[in-house]
Amino acid sequence: MPEFVVALTTCPMNISEELARKLVEKRVCACVNIIPKVTSIYHWKGEIVEDSESILLMKTASSHIESLWKAVKEEHPYEVAEYVVLPIEWGSKDYLAWISQSVKSQ
Repeated sequence: MPEFVVALTTCPMNISEELARKLVEKRVCACVNIIPKVTSIYHWKGEIVEDSESILLMKTASSHIESLWKAVKEEHPYEVAEYVVLPIEWGSKDYLAWISQSVKSQ
């Protein structure tokens, strides 16, 4: 697995900044980008649902995938929160070093 990843989650727009701030404060990710006002259409409990949400892009070290997931689950209002992790195959050495310095040691 690569040393660094981008994790994704969606959440209600009205809590996206608060959730992002809590994750960064807990040092389980270095940075969270908030993409506001996306429309999500999905199956939920036998129905097709349409919601306005934000996407959170969370950058972290691979060693923090589980602690980030735990923090997302603790703070997230959804019964089933999205959590998808994508590898960073290449990145600026300075940026990747900053990610490494920004997350707490495990």
